[in-house]
Amino acid sequence: MKVLVPVKRVIDYNVKVRVKPDRSGVDLANVKMSINPFDEVAVEQAVRLKEAGIAEEIIVVSIGVQQAQTILRTALAIGADRAVLVKAADDPHVDIEPLAVAKILRGVAEESGAGLILMGKQAIDNDMNATGQMLAALMGCAQATFASALEIENGEARVTREVDGGLQSIRIGLPCVVTVDLRMNEPRYPSLPNIQRAKRKPFDERTPEDYGVDTTNRLEIVQTQEPPEREAGIILGSVDELVTKLRDDAGVI
Repeated sequence: MKVLVPVKRVIDYNVKVRVKPDRSGVDLANVKMSINPFDEVAVEQAVRLKEAGIAEEIIVVSIGVQQAQTILRTALAIGADRAVLVKAADDPHVDIEPLAVAKILRGVAEESGAGLILMGKQAIDNDMNATGQMLAALMGCAQATFASALEIENGEARVTREVDGGLQSIRIGLPCVVTVDLRMNEPRYPSLPNIQRAKRKPFDERTPEDYGVDTTNRLEIVQTQEPPEREAGIILGSVDELVTKLRDDAGVI
């Protein structure tokens, strides 16, 4: 079974995001970029499936700017077998919308013959949480979202999902799309020998036109602004004072 893992280049989760002074978007100048954490978990899970003898090949794909080749090399160093970069933009500030991404991924999945598409449930830059669901709909296959555990057995995927009330276990047939949560595993750090080997692994470059996809954005970002700063807390002297504050100031009781 071949496993396809989409990965996205985003601002590193340790970096404090800065908004441009004109509020036209996020400032990416001299900012560290890395693989989306949810996607990194998906890569790790795919490698574990291969180590267990379930997956025979892992293909990682990224859709965006040329600089995304860096995160693809990281995924190859973790254990993926080959990479595909679909260059869909020249400007790092341009974010390809989920529908266009899903259409391109459908083309890559059909081209590679992937039996399992394993991907992060969302990207930490736009938090849309839509690409996996759209991809499953376009492919007409089963899907399991918010997965915290995954087992492949007898041509089925057994998935444990995180839901509001706890955990939900489902079984779906292959091929399928599974979007993973952070609690599925702890991604490994690529070793130096694996980083060197990653430089020699197959690396293909494509364009959206190769899959007949128009990546013109249909959404317009009107303004980007930072969230308001949280007000400092106050120390109350008694329960009666707390009740008064909750009733008169907060209006919650």
